[in-house]
Amino acid sequence: MTWQIKKISKTKVKNPVLIEGLPGIGNVGKIAVDFLIDSLKAEKMFELTSNDLPHCVFVNEQNIVELPSIDIYGKQVNGKTLLMLAGDVQPMSEVSCYEFCNNLLDTFQKDKLQEIVTLGGIALPKIPSKPKVHCTGNSKKIVSKYQNHGLQKNTQNFVGPIIGVSGLLPGLAGKRKIPSAALLAETFGHPNYLGVRGAKELLRVLNKELKLKLKVNVLNDEMDTVEKELMNVKKIKKSIALNTGAETTGKLSTDYIG
Repeated sequence: MTWQIKKISKTKVKNPVLIEGLPGIGNVGKIAVDFLIDSLKAEKMFELTSNDLPHCVFVNEQNIVELPSIDIYGKQVNGKTLLMLAGDVQPMSEVSCYEFCNNLLDTFQKDKLQEIVTLGGIALPKIPSKPKVHCTGNSKKIVSKYQNHGLQKNTQNFVGPIIGVSGLLPGLAGKRKIPSAALLAETFGHPNYLGVRGAKELLRVLNKELKLKLKVNVLNDEMDTVEKELMNVKKIKKSIALNTGAETTGKLSTDYIG
């Protein structure tokens, strides 16, 4: 079964702008989009389903299993429908990713999709104190538009291929003449690290460009919590290394159940 998009809301979509933030490096895009959804009190408008979703479930805070999901939330902002693509996972294969992105474009091109912004991370070997945001896109015009917010230029010198929806969606949108930018925030490249600082910088850019009036500084407390947790992890790893005589590699070994 290919990807299917089911509309579950009666709210009309008008001149939509699509913001994508699925899991990736540092989960910066996911953190940013989840923050947008909560702050704007956005309505869930679409559910995306496919047999290509991972064959697993997550256990929630009520000790109940939940299937992985990808959804689109909407909010009317300044005469446009801001569509926020959020979820637990990315498409599992290259073919599935193409089908996913083309289905999104087919669906919202009919509603005169105005613009797409995808959010992702650039992995660094240590935690950046002041993460920079790099910008690329499918046209010089949209890249210039976002670089006016003080973003980094010469992105090609810092990143290789942009893998997954964050890269493929702007590329395919370009074939349809739909302007799309990819905003990439610097973050620590550890698989267990949550890039709250990078997400905050992405939100600053979106806040200015889309005039959202968000209170982005709310994320400050979360940044402190994440960094304290990471320091505790480092201490545990050091203790294990001293007790076993092993050298730490910078990576945590994780056992998966199921």
